[in-house]
Amino acid sequence: MNGDKEKLLSVPASPNGHRAIEHAGASAASASKTVLAYERRIARLILDALGAPPVRLVLWDGWATGGEPGDAIATATIGDRWALYKLALNPELQFGELVTQGRVRVDGDLARFLETVNRAKAEAGFQYLPQKVLGWLYRPRSNALGKSRQNIYQHYDIGNEFYELWLDREMVYTCAYFSSPELDLERAQLAKMDHVCRKASLKPGDTVVEAGCGWGALARHMARYYGVRVKAYNISHEQVQYARERARREGLDNRVEYVEGDYREIRGRFDAFVSVGMLEHVGFENFPKLASVIQRSLKPNGRGLIHSIGRDKPALMNPWIERRIFPGAYPPSLSEMLTLFEPSGFSVLDVENLRLHYAKTLRHWLQRYENAVDQVNEMFGGEFVRTWRLYLAGSIAAFASGDLQLFQVTFARHGCNQVPWTRQYLYPERTTD
Repeated sequence: MNGDKEKLLSVPASPNGHRAIEHAGASAASASKTVLAYERRIARLILDALGAPPVRLVLWDGWATGGEPGDAIATATIGDRWALYKLALNPELQFGELVTQGRVRVDGDLARFLETVNRAKAEAGFQYLPQKVLGWLYRPRSNALGKSRQNIYQHYDIGNEFYELWLDREMVYTCAYFSSPELDLERAQLAKMDHVCRKASLKPGDTVVEAGCGWGALARHMARYYGVRVKAYNISHEQVQYARERARREGLDNRVEYVEGDYREIRGRFDAFVSVGMLEHVGFENFPKLASVIQRSLKPNGRGLIHSIGRDKPALMNPWIERRIFPGAYPPSLSEMLTLFEPSGFSVLDVENLRLHYAKTLRHWLQRYENAVDQVNEMFGGEFVRTWRLYLAGSIAAFASGDLQLFQVTFARHGCNQVPWTRQYLYPERTTD
């Protein structure tokens, strides 16, 4: 920049001085946009490190590398040289940041592009930095009692109106269950709630505690269709207010109690403990505390279900997702989930992985989000639109490629014999619409 400024200042005065200055400025701007040989090399190295996926990488002057236009899954355009440097130095964080800022643009199917890159990375054994180093650089935010509320506020309390634009009628923000491929999202979410209720062996008169109830759909479903009484905890103020009002309108407020409180504040004894989509926000360091809560909450013949995003092996959340979307999030591996049960005298009864169901759920969400994108833009602006589009598309890619899993684990107290002998109870004909 200093050199360019010196060139401009050294242009001699002349009758055509203004034109000369304009010409010099145009030349300097043109030079700053020229892609240098080593920058082309950096672009090639990025693709090679990712396993040479069939995608096209275009730099700011139009130079391109990677797949041919007709063969590439999609095209990623890097808008300036500093974006290229950032991407090369820290791809795990900076790809998301640069897309959010509009400095990297992906043309084509974004979810397919990301899934293709994920699969190529895995095959090539790409690893940006060892997990220990990543843990030091990008330590997830704390989920201590006071901090959890701050983390949840950033994601869940941005406005119920936003989520109403693209969730189903019941406002279920967790993986649906496509018991038949042709189900729409509304019916698939009802099927998921039935699946959970059957796994928990709910029967009329049971008492249930739910840890992390979202907008309250599952609690209402359990009370309405399974004849149980539910005490549901959540630390999102907006969600709890919505849940209480909806239960009142639907005449269920005498069977469902929504408590604005943390799972660590659960009190009472119950026949069943259910948690769908909360464990990811607990933090592995807090698993012993959650285990003790489950232990004190269940009656002698108690049983439970925990539904959580997870991984095949322990790994940190993507730093961009942790920063922009889910502060404090940590999807556990199955071995880490089992630490909730093994030291606490619980027997694991069943484990199911619904990974592909979540990929399908997210495709529904992304389509609905795109249908409402003008309204989202009016509410929050273009950067927010790009952030959430990347989050939803990236989540589709993560589940489709196997980077993320979706575990449902059912359990009961050690020695409890009041459990089903077969899995036949899980698959009856549907009774709810």
